[in-house]
Amino acid sequence: MQIRFRALLVGVVASLAFGARAAPPAAEGYRFSPVNQYGINLTAAYWNPVIAYVSEKSGVKLQLRIGRTSADTTAYVLAQEVEFVFTNHLFSPEREKLGWKVFGRRQTPPVMGQVAVFDDSPIRGIQELAGKEVAFPGPEAFVAYKTPYAHLLSQKVDARVVFGGNQDGALAQLLAGKVAAVGGNSQLLEGYQKRENKKLRILWSSDPFYDLALMSASKVPDRDVKAVGAAFFGMHKDPKGREVLERASAAVGLTADAYFLASDGSEYANYRRFYQSAPASLR
Repeated sequence: MQIRFRALLVGVVASLAFGARAAPPAAEGYRFSPVNQYGINLTAAYWNPVIAYVSEKSGVKLQLRIGRTSADTTAYVLAQEVEFVFTNHLFSPEREKLGWKVFGRRQTPPVMGQVAVFDDSPIRGIQELAGKEVAFPGPEAFVAYKTPYAHLLSQKVDARVVFGGNQDGALAQLLAGKVAAVGGNSQLLEGYQKRENKKLRILWSSDPFYDLALMSASKVPDRDVKAVGAAFFGMHKDPKGREVLERASAAVGLTADAYFLASDGSEYANYRRFYQSAPASLR
């Protein structure tokens, strides 16, 4: 397998931190790291107003902390440099030992890992991708990389992997004609088609998975987790919170009903099952 990284040039968003930092004093609040599902600017456009509302409503200050790629953001999480996350990168057996706890999720239709091409592509099946380059968001992307790439391996399709840093970066590679196909998350691919008015043809889809999970580090006091959770879960019932959600969702192509609700983590059992039979390189 040949894997090449193509860095994407992005602007610096003032609210984002990229360097390592020690744990903040209580007065500074907690760091919140959502997986980079979009480019940095679009990720910030979604999350900044959401966490501003949650901070105000809960009385617990949250600070957005994301890296330039989804892998960079997950590296912060694994280094225990953040306290709250929105991710699906922590369900492997080794990472579950770190003690992160699911307390909520976003109410959206289940997502699927997919392999896609633009509608005018001559490629009609995944077997045609043998020997060709396929772009994925990054090595940590469970739904958009691990799931579709595991399927390609199971079908003996020797595609060459290219990482774009996030879903938009992978799609940019496809749009530029630098790769033959893209691996993706069905929710993100649908949102891209709505935002950019471009049609994709889906070559393969996985079984469904629940959307990413809101999780807290074991070091966060229960009272703060409950306060943050209550603010997230009550957003869609509060006129101000619902307006924030609707605007943030519209920016990334989600529906107005993409709100947050409580979870005990049981919905993520199929993530854990994936790792029981996944190729060693994807665990």
